Amino acid sequence: MQPADNKKAKQFSKKVGEKAQRKLKALHNDKRDVWFGLDMMGIVGWTIVVPTLLGAALGVWLDKNYPQSNSWTLTGLVLGLFAGCLIAWRWVNKEHKEINRNDDDE
Repeated sequence: MQPADNKKAKQFSKKVGEKAQRKLKALHNDKRDVWFGLDMMGIVGWTIVVPTLLGAALGVWLDKNYPQSNSWTLTGLVLGLFAGCLIAWRWVNKEHKEINRNDDDE
């Protein structure tokens, strides 16, 4: 085995060990149960749904008051969906970083 292969094997071993420790810790962590996961899914869902519906409602209002050949409703729906997905992605990314930071601290 060459030194580079040995180094890669040690790094791989270390990563596997860290992931195993995280999984074992998660099994023994009483703070995060099934309700925590359902809560997270609900928050992410509402984070996407609310801007989408607001965008669609704004589009309907614009269609009624300022009719054009383009559909403001469809435009508002797509923009709201995009904004909601962006907000949800940023929130999940922040939570992921915080979870990993907490794992590194302990």
